[in-house]
Amino acid sequence: MGIKRISTGSPFEKKAGYSRAVVDGDMVYVAGTTGYDYETMQMPDDVQVQADNCFLTIEKALKEAGTSLKDVVRAHYYITDANDAEKVFEITGRYFAEVRPAATMVVCGLIKPEMKVEIEVTARIGAGDSA
Repeated sequence: MGIKRISTGSPFEKKAGYSRAVVDGDMVYVAGTTGYDYETMQMPDDVQVQADNCFLTIEKALKEAGTSLKDVVRAHYYITDANDAEKVFEITGRYFAEVRPAATMVVCGLIKPEMKVEIEVTARIGAGDSA
């Protein structure tokens, strides 16, 4: 089985030379995803709206890969302000309260000042079936 590359059509993917997700066997690697609303190409100011948008984009990529958030085994959360951690946890908890992947949150700078959160995940197709 070959590698399948998934694109959301974001102009950033072509410009930076990456795929939104890559499927390799039963593993799905979803690239770091920021909170853009890809329908409007706008970045909301609210960190929780950004985090929710991250998950909507991630869900879409996972669905195209033949899986879902229930199969996520690893998550990395990058935030630009430690004071936003609790706000982001409210969103991550909404999506992952039952899944509970291994996760890490890092406070760092992101490539554009309007970006407040970036999320990347790794999923194993069928992992949620054994939980």
